[in-house]
Amino acid sequence: MVDQELDELRREFLAESAAKVSEMEANVDGGRSPAAAERLTYLAHQLKGSGGSYGFERISEEAAELEKVAERLMHGEADVLESARERVANLRAEIEKQAKALG
Repeated sequence: MVDQELDELRREFLAESAAKVSEMEANVDGGRSPAAAERLTYLAHQLKGSGGSYGFERISEEAAELEKVAERLMHGEADVLESARERVANLRAEIEKQAKALG
């Protein structure tokens, strides 16, 4: 029973994470604005912290890397915008992979 409950929590986390990634995609496209970069940093930080709690280390790792890139965007380093897009795409792919594995 506990495994089923944990799996349900993990599915819920992945669904919420997918919604956050959608918001990240919108913010990375607006990445030249300080507010968009700040929001991107915040969302990445959330996933970095919570991913590992649910056993999704790869999500945490990708989110940590995205957070670093987003912080650079906040400081006006527009040359990292493509890297931010790649990190967001990696997060989406990992979330989809994990959701498929959970069924």
